[in-house]
Amino acid sequence: MVKMGTVWDRTAEFLSDNIAAIVPVALLAFFVPASISGNFAAAATNAGAGLKIVLQVLQILFALLAVWGSLVITAMALDIASERSAANIATRRFVPAVIVSVVMFAVAFVLVLPIPGILASNGYDMMAIANGEPVAIASGVAWSVGLYALVLLAVLLWVIARLIVATPVVVRENRILSALGESWSLTRGAALRIVGVIVLFAIVSWVAGLAAQTVFGVIFALVAGNDGDGVTLSSVMTSIVVAAVQSAFMVIPPAFTAKLYLALAAQAGLRHGDAAA
Repeated sequence: MVKMGTVWDRTAEFLSDNIAAIVPVALLAFFVPASISGNFAAAATNAGAGLKIVLQVLQILFALLAVWGSLVITAMALDIASERSAANIATRRFVPAVIVSVVMFAVAFVLVLPIPGILASNGYDMMAIANGEPVAIASGVAWSVGLYALVLLAVLLWVIARLIVATPVVVRENRILSALGESWSLTRGAALRIVGVIVLFAIVSWVAGLAAQTVFGVIFALVAGNDGDGVTLSSVMTSIVVAAVQSAFMVIPPAFTAKLYLALAAQAGLRHGDAAA
């Protein structure tokens, strides 16, 4: 049985041993985009339609760059490439990885659709809700939406746990959509433990990001001021600090999933070997 503690130890060992190679990737793929995009909400305040479109396009490009950076770290953590060749592997496997990510996102989107469906069928203005306008929702409808959301959250966590090693499969085994089936097979019997890791990591990273946003946001607002709407010196400084914290956490998932894939694949190999014997 694969132990999550052992996988975490191997992840930490990889990160500490390869910090010099990981930092440039994290700076390019995670830190710089996060530092810039952290001010997009403020920049969009009172912005024209053209600028908003540009910001949305940049947001998509930054997300794609983050995918590429994650693939680089995955290739390194799989012990199949050096720092330079890992970038080449990430570039070659970029399109398959994006295809797999889009399919997973599409499935999640379909599962979420019943929520706006429930609201729309009860006569609520979905455009007003999407624009953040206050809408009074009847208690019965709210309970229905809330119950479905809780069930959906549990289902999504389970599905994410079963598909968590799809990216390492794409990188190492040169698969595309079949990587989803392989991940589902490898994670059989380990989903609950993986869900626990996902929840714990999500809580820790969220708290760290919120603390950085709140504490440094207040400090920089006092030091540099925070006059008016839009991008300010304090908001820029805060986004840089928050981006640094986010980048530190963003290097962990690709390394962890790669080490988890290696452990699960080794376990599957032993199981098949015992069956053949």
